[in-house]
Amino acid sequence: MFDQILFGRRLRELRESFGEKQPALAEVLGVTVPQVSDLENGKKGTTLPKFSLICEHYNVSADYLLGLTDESQPYKRKKTE
Repeated sequence: MFDQILFGRRLRELRESFGEKQPALAEVLGVTVPQVSDLENGKKGTTLPKFSLICEHYNVSADYLLGLTDESQPYKRKKTE
């Protein structure tokens, strides 16, 4: 089951591990700093396109942010010939 508090905590940890401040993430997502704060504090959710952008920006799996796994790295796809 989705845990919005866990999502926010993981988002904050990712942002901080990349040395980013909230304004930088807000710019990437096209939102305001208070909206980033609300995400990180588990007060608000986000849209699927912005969620996808977060995953791409931090190169992290969606399953990790959703709390479905503790493995943060995205799955490696096998190259097709």
